[in-house]
Amino acid sequence: MVIKLLVRSQQKNKPSHLTLGFGKHFTDHMFTMDFDKISGWTNPQIMPFDDMSLNPAVSVFHYAQSVFEGLKAYINENGDAVIFRIYENARRFKKSCIRMAMPYIEEEDFVTAIHKLVKLEKSWIPTEPGTSLYIRPFMFATDSVLGVHPSSTYKFVIILSPVGHYYPTGLKPVSISINPIYSRSFFGGTGDVKCAANYSISLLAQKEAKEKGFDQVLWLGGKEHNIVSEVGAMNIMFVMNDEVVTPKLDGTILAGVTRDSAIILLKEWGYKVIERDLTVD
Repeated sequence: MVIKLLVRSQQKNKPSHLTLGFGKHFTDHMFTMDFDKISGWTNPQIMPFDDMSLNPAVSVFHYAQSVFEGLKAYINENGDAVIFRIYENARRFKKSCIRMAMPYIEEEDFVTAIHKLVKLEKSWIPTEPGTSLYIRPFMFATDSVLGVHPSSTYKFVIILSPVGHYYPTGLKPVSISINPIYSRSFFGGTGDVKCAANYSISLLAQKEAKEKGFDQVLWLGGKEHNIVSEVGAMNIMFVMNDEVVTPKLDGTILAGVTRDSAIILLKEWGYKVIERDLTVD
């Protein structure tokens, strides 16, 4: 893939690591690429970060054909920019696209685009403990026609954000509210892919949990709302009788890259990890 490079002449001021927060600041450039049924993927380019102009009838606004990923880059001890398990995110992005009836991007092209953008923006990667460069690839439908059917045109974009901890409290424990009413996902749905709609339907329960003084929501699945699922945007694990138990991937839970990494490490360290249904009374 040949990527056209349009570099910003004057760079933005970089924020202090003390004011990073999460997803508040963005680097100088972004990657974009367009798709149509006749030409396929065209015009891959890195350009200055800027607003995008969209027609009010664009189909993503009305039918939510949109998927995304989230991964991080760091500076290692040799001063190189490194990205955590990028191919896992590339594979998951492809799976999400297929489930949402969207054209997918080949894994190598996904990886190449991210690598080139991160290399250009390497100076934006913070190095203080607890910081990283968050990478957000996303794709959305761009047909300007109303009607419930897959779009014939799409835009793929990658933006970068220097970040601190996701939660303002850092790595301290979070308080959890168990929600027995709303469902985040269901069998045959989209719980195991990273589409935007999964997150919008979780917001009301999250809002109500915040109003009660909790940080996150423990989602319960199944018809009776008694099967442990996820905690907000996180996978969950329990230590029970010297074993690590986590909900199994049954099509309703996103296959988290961090989840998989934790399971691999736990097994290497000699822990027994069990993936099964967990129910609550």
